[in-house]
Amino acid sequence: MTDNKRKDFIEENELNLGLDTLAIRSGISRTHEGEHCEPIFTTSSYVFESAEQAAARFSGDEEGNVYSRYTNPTVRTFEDRIAALEGAEAAVATASGMSAILSTFLALLQAGDHVVCSRSVFGTTTMLFTKYLQKFGIGVSFVSLTDVSGWEQAINSKTKCLFLETPSNPLCEVADIAQLSELAHANDCLLIVDNCFCTPALQRPLDLGADIVVHSATKYLDGQGRCLGGVVVGGAEHMDQVLGFIRTCGPTLSPFNAWIFLKSLETLNLRMQAHSVNALEVAWWLNEQPQIEKVYYCGLPTHEGHTLAREQQKHFGGVLSFKVKGKREDAWSFINATRILSITANLGDAKTTIVHPATTTHGRLSDEEKQQAGISDNLIRVAVGLETAKDIIDDLDRGIHAL
Repeated sequence: MTDNKRKDFIEENELNLGLDTLAIRSGISRTHEGEHCEPIFTTSSYVFESAEQAAARFSGDEEGNVYSRYTNPTVRTFEDRIAALEGAEAAVATASGMSAILSTFLALLQAGDHVVCSRSVFGTTTMLFTKYLQKFGIGVSFVSLTDVSGWEQAINSKTKCLFLETPSNPLCEVADIAQLSELAHANDCLLIVDNCFCTPALQRPLDLGADIVVHSATKYLDGQGRCLGGVVVGGAEHMDQVLGFIRTCGPTLSPFNAWIFLKSLETLNLRMQAHSVNALEVAWWLNEQPQIEKVYYCGLPTHEGHTLAREQQKHFGGVLSFKVKGKREDAWSFINATRILSITANLGDAKTTIVHPATTTHGRLSDEEKQQAGISDNLIRVAVGLETAKDIIDDLDRGIHAL
């Protein structure tokens, strides 16, 4: 069987192939060298056979590579693979997770349009709306992630998109994707879901009715904290619009980073299962500690979103947060007492990370915005890694003893 036939077979049978198979095999297009591992195409431009072919490529009349700002074989393989994993028609890779969100909105919206956004999003996402998109005439209303009536009331005649993260950062709130999809479509809006915490290994929002999915590939899609990247996934028509923005404005994923993500996707399912198992064990332990005021993890039966998470996710993911009994200084003392965990704002790493959201990831929000989002001074977020669970717990216990 020729390589082209193998590629065609995988594309034709995507619906029947397992997630692990797609994560390893989809999107591959070998060169004349017959390489087994996907190559890195470190080229800025491409040579055409004639002036006529160059004109046809630039106009879009002929498919093929034009310029690596928006056509690169390594990046395309990553895009094809993540589209297969999410069950989408197409994907567009970007330079970072925030550039994926920015590219989506600037490609699909114009001055005068309106977005309804969950309050429970990454702090920089909030800043994107309030400090920049509103400056260009794109309005935003923030609502409670879990209050569907609030979403409904916030929609107006200019609303084009609903945007959310589920589970949310950092309180792990869970949105009913199917219900919000119905609400969005009933009002001629798109539902856009940040699937960073779950990845397609644990949750596929498009299967639940969402229109577009965005990722910070920097997180779990990489899984080892090595490089930055983002990706937008959805229908071909919307992705063509996003690609047009990328082509013109240039927030492009590098071929090397695309290659890193490709190799990481091969172990995505295994990693996400392991993160989830460790996080659940850590959450149960924290929940039993008298010095902890509250634990936020949708894997705990006491979590408000637990039942819904069981329905729309395969597992509960690796991120949790908790409130210590005390103030900011106590949260800082807890964090500073750890010896194994990395004090860093990144997540999705093989290494467990710990951070104080109120002064880092959500530090640029106003006090009122923090209060509305549930970001208190005694809140700590932990992205549970792949170390031995007992060692993670022992290190958190050092934090407990510092209180």
